[in-house]
Amino acid sequence: MSTIVAISTAPGIGGIGIIRMSGEKSFEILNKIFVTNDKPIAGYTMKYGKIVDEKNVIIDEVLVSYFVAPNSYTRENVCEINSHGGMVVMKKILELCLKNGAILAEPGEFTKRAFLNGRIDLSQAEAVIDIINSKTDKEAKASINQLEGNLSLEIKNIRKDLISMMADIEASIDYPEYDVEEVTTNKVKEVLIKEKDRLIKLEKSFDNGKILKDGINTAIIGRPNAGKSSLLNIMLNEERAIVTSVEGTTRDTIEEYISINGIPLKIIDTAGIREANDEVEKIGVEKAKKIAKESDLIIGIFDISRKMNKEDYEILDILKNKNSIIVLNKIDLDENNVDMEKVKEINKPIVQISTKTREGIENLYKEIENIIETKEISSDNEIIVTNTRHKSLIIKAMDSVDKSLETIENKMPIDIIVVYVKDILENLGEITGETVTEDIIKEIFSKFCLGK
Repeated sequence: MSTIVAISTAPGIGGIGIIRMSGEKSFEILNKIFVTNDKPIAGYTMKYGKIVDEKNVIIDEVLVSYFVAPNSYTRENVCEINSHGGMVVMKKILELCLKNGAILAEPGEFTKRAFLNGRIDLSQAEAVIDIINSKTDKEAKASINQLEGNLSLEIKNIRKDLISMMADIEASIDYPEYDVEEVTTNKVKEVLIKEKDRLIKLEKSFDNGKILKDGINTAIIGRPNAGKSSLLNIMLNEERAIVTSVEGTTRDTIEEYISINGIPLKIIDTAGIREANDEVEKIGVEKAKKIAKESDLIIGIFDISRKMNKEDYEILDILKNKNSIIVLNKIDLDENNVDMEKVKEINKPIVQISTKTREGIENLYKEIENIIETKEISSDNEIIVTNTRHKSLIIKAMDSVDKSLETIENKMPIDIIVVYVKDILENLGEITGETVTEDIIKEIFSKFCLGK
């Protein structure tokens, strides 16, 4: 394979920048542009020197890390040039590498080579991008768990048991004179039920995995000027949403992430629910209702200085059958015009706050934590499926298991089971990359950032 190069640090100005190169000619190309008085190349060493151009003009003082194949990230010769973090300097070093024989890496190509060279499997490669994109400690832990190969090991163990079972089936087909079909059928059924239980556990873990990865969708709903945008700004600790005394300021949704108890919450501020005359606001109100009904958690906020109207009662009706918290805002005004009988009737936690003084905000956080705790989300030493692609393949494998068991129940010839078992192996192999197509590999690594 050709020698690839890319800037691996994020764009912008920083203390250091890293230009990464991988391939058979990495050290040969480096030697053309790197001047050092240190000893010859050795793996896991770092050398001080200067990067120079073709006219021997110094571009930068650098430290270069060496990783000799196969003991590197890609299992190829790898060097990482640690330069100063200015974009001009890094681009100049990148251009020198390209002029001397390297080619620009595609997004995710370093990790792709690690996969193609057998250092990691496909699910571990996908964990790399999940770690990079992690929003909380728990999500990062789940991704590291996958990077360490725990999901891969479970999938490989299931495949190993199924392959062993296949050997028994094929023996019964190839040597019918021994009359072992009944014994084999019973064993096949036993193995299939056992593997289905393991697959069900993995599939169910996706609910937790999705929350760890995407967050709990949390909609803030209420009438105009109830305090929705003010509450969003407090939770984000920044002036993210415009707050004025004019009703209908929020026309569309505003989405941001916060972390509570290690779980990301995707907070969505919505348009105030009311009878709108403006066409744009009407769309915003309808969108607010739709988002609320589809969310995992709703914070319904009510202005206690105003009497409740039909929109408030409509909001209570939305909260009734959802995970929700009722927030009574503006307690600093020392009056309550809310219909408390109706509010208590829907049997949801009630928190009194003031977005002006921030009184009661901690109580709101505690109620959110209580709801999160009931979901029993854990990422410690537990295999959690966080990837939609993996879940889809697990469901397909479970469907093939069901078809195999149905074949046994209908007393059909045992060789028909082989067709479905091969489908199971195919589906699970796509998770680890053992049976994956080039198109899928290309699609997965296209989502990576340049230089990783």
